[in-house]
Order: sequence, then C-alpha cells, then structure tokens
Amino acid sequence: MHRPMRFCLRQWMDRKATSPAPTLPSLSLRHLLTPSAISTCPRRRGRRRCCWSAHGRWTRATGDGRRARRLMWTLNELASPYGDGEQKLASFFLQGLFARATCAGPRTLGALAGASLRNRASFECTRRTALRFQELSPWAPFGHVAANAAILDSFYSSSSSSSSSSSLHIIDISNTFCTQWPTLLEALATRASDADTPRVAITTVVVSASAVQEEAMREVGRRMERFARLMGVPFRFDAVHHPAGRDLSDLDLDHLVREGGAALAVNCVNSLRGVPAVGRRRDALLAAFRRLNPMIVTVVEEEAELSMEGEEEAEEEEAFLKLFRGSLGFFSAYLESLEESFPRASEERLSLERAAGRALVDLVACPAAGSAERRDTGARWSRRMRAAGFEPLEFSDDVTDDLRALLRRYREGWSMRAAAAAAGAFLAWREKPVVWASAWKPTTRE
Repeated sequence: MHRPMRFCLRQWMDRKATSPAPTLPSLSLRHLLTPSAISTCPRRRGRRRCCWSAHGRWTRATGDGRRARRLMWTLNELASPYGDGEQKLASFFLQGLFARATCAGPRTLGALAGASLRNRASFECTRRTALRFQELSPWAPFGHVAANAAILDSFYSSSSSSSSSSSLHIIDISNTFCTQWPTLLEALATRASDADTPRVAITTVVVSASAVQEEAMREVGRRMERFARLMGVPFRFDAVHHPAGRDLSDLDLDHLVREGGAALAVNCVNSLRGVPAVGRRRDALLAAFRRLNPMIVTVVEEEAELSMEGEEEAEEEEAFLKLFRGSLGFFSAYLESLEESFPRASEERLSLERAAGRALVDLVACPAAGSAERRDTGARWSRRMRAAGFEPLEFSDDVTDDLRALLRRYREGWSMRAAAAAAGAFLAWREKPVVWASAWKPTTRE
C-alpha cells in the first residue's frame, strides 16, 4: 500500500521541480523532520475550502517551493514503513505532508481507515491487538488501573456516607473495547461479601463506523456478562452506538442515565480528543457531564499539545509549526516505546503503528474542524474541568501504590510522575509524560 504513494510523490515532484533533486549527504531523519525544515512544506492554493490558502514561510521566501520538494525527495529516499522507528516516523510524516501538499488529506485518511477496517475484519483480531498491547506496555493499563481504583474509592466512600449507593452505573466513553472492566468487576467481587455485592451497570458509548464494530461490541457484551456471572456480580451491559461523523458533544447524555438511585460514574479514556477542538465543543461536553451531577468523572488522555486553541479554518504558519512540533515529540516517544516493547515482526505492533500513521495524516493534512486526533495537555484539560464545575480528586496512597506496582511488571523506561500544573498523575516514557490520568468530582456549591 505504500509503493503507490512513493510513485505519486515522485510523479508530483518530477512534474513541479525545475531541476533534479540533488545528491545529499547522509542526514538524520530527525534533523530532516524539524519544524524549521517542515515550515518549507507548501500548501497548494485552491478555491475549495479543503485546500487552505496559507503557504509556508520558505515558499514565500524562495518563490517556487524548490527547497520543500528537495526535502520531501530526500525523505522519500530515506523513510521506510518497514524500517526502524525513526524511518517509520519519517514515512508517516511524509505521507501526511504529501497529502497536505496535494490537498488530499481527508481522501487519504478515508482510504487508510477503509484499509484498516478490512484488515481488522474480526473481533478476535481487534481483541488480540488490544490485549497484546496491554501485556507488553503500560500505555493503556496505566489509565485503566488509575480510573478503576478512583471509581472504587469514590463508590465505597459514598456508600459509607449515604444509604443509597447499593448500585453503580458507569457511563463508559472510551475506545478500549471494555478491556478496562474485568479487573473492576473482580475487585468488586473480592471486596464485597455475597450479601452486599453491588449491582453494576455499564453503558458503553461507541462511535460506530462499521458493522464490524457493532458485532464486536455484541461479543464484548456477551463476554462481560459471562465474566460477571463467574464473579458473582449482578450486572447489566448496554452498548450505545453514536453515529459516525458526529462528535461526542452531540451525545444525549440524559438518555443514558437509566439506573435511578445508582451512584453514577463517567469514564473517559482517550475519547475527549475525538471532540474537535473548535467552537468550544469540548467545553460543552464537560458542562454536559456536570449537569448529570455524577459521583466521579475519570479522564485519561494522551499527553501532547496538538490542540491549537483559537485556531481558525485557515491555519496560521506558527499554529501549524506548533502542531507539527508536538506531533513529532509525541509520536517519536510512542513509536520508540512500541519498538522497545514488541518483537520486530509482531502483527499487533504493525497494527498499532499503522494507526499512528493514520493519526499523523489526520493531524498534518486535515482541517481541525473534523479532526479526531487533536490531543491536549493535562494542564489544559484540568482548566476545562474546573471551568465546567469540577474539582480534582487526589489519588489515594493505595492507588499510587497500585500504579507503581503495575509499572514494575514492564521493561525499564517507564515511570510515574506527579502532575505539576494538572491534577492527577502522568505515565512517562524515558522521563517524557505520555499519558495523563485524573479523577474529578462536582464542585461543592455553598
């Protein structure tokens, strides 16, 4: 699938270049992918809205964009989707930059997403990738352990202070195929006696894009119900399919609250970034959470500054460079962690890397208004949560002990860091924060 892109890139450069690409000395791919170099990437003018009219700084300086074409030619020769992490990173960025230069971002992203759905044609394939990722890397389990422990602490705390918390309802807004919940059900069964085991209802919101996903969630529900019976936990599972193409800010949350009198928890794992960072939609979703008056809201998001607040449809050069710099730093760490954690010939690793490639096409080549990949920092999410009427719940010593014990199961390089400007805690890969986990409760009104 990558060869046609390489041919098209050569064809585009041959058609536009005024002279052959020069023979360049061996260069570091990381050096080639610096924001100062990428600021040379052109954005073709066009009448359609999808072709943003802003040109790169170097294009204005050199007039014909020759330097950018030479840069992309060099990247094309050095990048490889089958090489090491740095070569793959260059390959993914090259694909995004080429889609950007040819105004083909949404079309390219759609083709890649379609190919991904064909390759993941079964629930078992998706499940195997998710479980293997959790087995070899704490990237996902860190947030699961933090959120589950915070929910349990909050639930038992509210149970001891009131007479109404004999059941727990979790609205699960995540993309984890419910791999988070077996450990929570097991913990509830272990902690409670047969007489006082709480009733648990989980309503999972899924952004449906295919029949494959709908069938996958039916299978997830069947497995969850069997596991709950095995654990002796009264349990109900519902999957709500939100239409593809509509972001979560349109979600009718009131319709999801069906358990009268139950303690309500809202769990968001890597889902808030799917709400476009334009038009205050993210703020609107958090305000909707507050209107539910939940016992707790858990938020787990990947830590990267890829959301340009105040960004208009026609990106300014500095906004794009900031986005590019953040993408380079985040995905460098992500691919490096995969390279250290997985065997080289792992199918699961290849699937995760391809997902990263699709995310980079979304970020580099697609308008912000439709992007589902604009990650944000924990500090900014914390400001939004406070503005929406929430205050942070500090993780207890037991939670932090559980997180440290989790990290000891994996290879060296992982650590936990306290969040300075944000609530919660960070998972760090080689001292770089990559995942942010937090817990929140409604602010007490005096």
